[in-house]
Amino acid sequence: MDSMDPARVFVKDVKRIIVKVGTAVVTRGDGRLALGRLGALCEQIKELNSQGFEVILVTSGAVGVGRQRLRYRKLVNSSFADLQKPQVELDGKACAAVGQSGLMALYDVLFSQLDVSSSQLLVTDNDFRDPDFRLQISETVKSLLNLRVIPIFNENDAISTRRAPYEDSSGIFWDNDSLAALLALELKADLLVLLSDVDGLYSGPPSDPNSRLIHTYIKETHQPEITFGDKSRVGRGGMTAKVKAAVYAAYAGIPVVITSGFVPDNIIRVLKGERVGTLFHQDAHLWASLKDMGAREMAVAARESSRRLQSLSSEDRRKILLDIADALEANENLIKVENEADVAEAQQDGYEKSLISRLTLKPGKISSLAKSIRVLADMEEPIGHVLKRTELADGLILEKTSCPLGVLLIVFESRPEALAQIASLAIRSGNGLLLKGGKEAKRSNAILHKVITGAIPDSVGEKLIGLVTSRDEIPDLLKLDDVIDLVIPRGSNKLVTQIKNSTKIPVLGHSDGICHVYVDKEANMDMAKKIVLDAKIDYPAACNAMETLLVHKDLVVNGGLNDLMVELSSEGVTLYGGPRASSLLNIKEAQSFHHEYNSLACSIEIVEDVDEAIDHIHRHGSAHTECIITEDCQVAEIFLRQVDSAAVFHNASTRFCDGARFGLGAEVGISTSRIHARGPVGVEGLLTTRWILRGNGQVVDGDKGVIYTHKDLSLQS
Repeated sequence: MDSMDPARVFVKDVKRIIVKVGTAVVTRGDGRLALGRLGALCEQIKELNSQGFEVILVTSGAVGVGRQRLRYRKLVNSSFADLQKPQVELDGKACAAVGQSGLMALYDVLFSQLDVSSSQLLVTDNDFRDPDFRLQISETVKSLLNLRVIPIFNENDAISTRRAPYEDSSGIFWDNDSLAALLALELKADLLVLLSDVDGLYSGPPSDPNSRLIHTYIKETHQPEITFGDKSRVGRGGMTAKVKAAVYAAYAGIPVVITSGFVPDNIIRVLKGERVGTLFHQDAHLWASLKDMGAREMAVAARESSRRLQSLSSEDRRKILLDIADALEANENLIKVENEADVAEAQQDGYEKSLISRLTLKPGKISSLAKSIRVLADMEEPIGHVLKRTELADGLILEKTSCPLGVLLIVFESRPEALAQIASLAIRSGNGLLLKGGKEAKRSNAILHKVITGAIPDSVGEKLIGLVTSRDEIPDLLKLDDVIDLVIPRGSNKLVTQIKNSTKIPVLGHSDGICHVYVDKEANMDMAKKIVLDAKIDYPAACNAMETLLVHKDLVVNGGLNDLMVELSSEGVTLYGGPRASSLLNIKEAQSFHHEYNSLACSIEIVEDVDEAIDHIHRHGSAHTECIITEDCQVAEIFLRQVDSAAVFHNASTRFCDGARFGLGAEVGISTSRIHARGPVGVEGLLTTRWILRGNGQVVDGDKGVIYTHKDLSLQS
């Protein structure tokens, strides 16, 4: 991984930007103009223009547009007999002449709709041989930029002295990529952005699953290893030309980013310092170690280490966990120092109290983690467990066995103890692991990762557990569906939704913890007070804390609801009411029932009966954890059977929904999914199955000689 984030280094001082858009971005696959992409490009440029940036556009596409138009005109004017004759390729210069006017007319219309003026500047290679021309073009561009006009450059292919467009690669510049690099130097640009039809520069053809996106180009490292694919489908040089132009400009002192023009806001993201595409910079070799590991290498290394872990005996895997528990306790003071530094910085940065609470490793937490890891180590061996044995035919025995999923990617926020829990679960289940924690816990995560991987023997390798330190690595990791088997996000609804929308890898987890406690009319009120208080105040920031209290209408009349409100208020809990409760109880109305407070606050609503309580939970809940408090067993059974959530309790606090409390040793999270695992996910949720067939020479041969018995056998062979 990069030792620092280069993208944020150069964007601070950027004022003048040159954006080059290629033919593959300007046109669609059928040669027609890509109006949506051009519109998005113009909107980005308008936004940058209004923010005070000086934007110069270098565009390709005239020849492609002209060729498409002339082919259509030729088709319309041709007889059937003409169409049977061999078709002569259209003259490139004629195509350029026809296409240039149409292309510029479109830019003019698009920018005019955005209340931006644009201008056309056509140049040829020979123009730059004239010193007076070079001086004049600088003055003209300066005047246009002062007037907030967007200069649009293109090579004037129609009158160029080259033999033909796309054929001659000689001269001062030889295509619009090299023209953009030349203009960046001539016009003293601060940044050059080359828009392509792929995300950036890859180590090989982008279609090759083994190719990886190179975020920062280091000539000494990447020039020997890059294998270029086919050239652009419509332009002159494709990625080869872009890299050549980028290296030329970068080593002359102008940062260059090659990124996708298919993503609507990539230019703005580059200027925000996000790491999109590939950065070329003359100081790149100082920013990144030549030994840095990319996303794919990290995932592959985790998979290889996991296979070595699986080959160990059960006792050896158990010993690794015991060594980790010992190492955590031995380094408790060091871990505490790093965590306190994270907490102090979070407080200084003004983070919410709920986040700081989740971030803090409270007294006894390390001992508790070590204890849970030892419990996990002493659990029954989960790998290779025979789940089912069947005799298919005489001497042909089929076994269904448990096995690791492979490589897990866990993205979590705030809670550093989650790192230790997840790492121990991954080791117990034989999985490789990639971890990305929140930036607010970077010191805590770093020291915990160092302590844990230090306890992993060399025979397995510390790369079994990789720590991702930059959020910019996440998009790359989410593309690796061939080497990462499961993603588990632990955090906000926004985080989970973003990850689900960004990957083909299966995602397991929950987005919200909207947990309910329903107090029935037949509840024991002393018990109800204890459970309601515990569910809310034991750990308000937890996902299994109560967020909505539902009460039967009879408790309003007999005073039971008032007693519950007094108990909650005395503990500092802020109360919000639903439509019915707020009017009856004179408390502030909740903005939404689907809200996770993560603090000393909750919503209250009054319901007619258990059926209305269930309906409320289904409409407003997140299918996490729900509780009913009642002495009426019949009502309790209705609630337990009908509430469609991952965990449903009777007369017990929602805070019991936890992997350690369930006896799972630890948990990677609580899943509200309905596929694979649901509720607290421990070792079992990180396993899948495989089939092992043992025979003595049987063949199918059209099933002529096979007599199937399909007889269930005992699990012991």
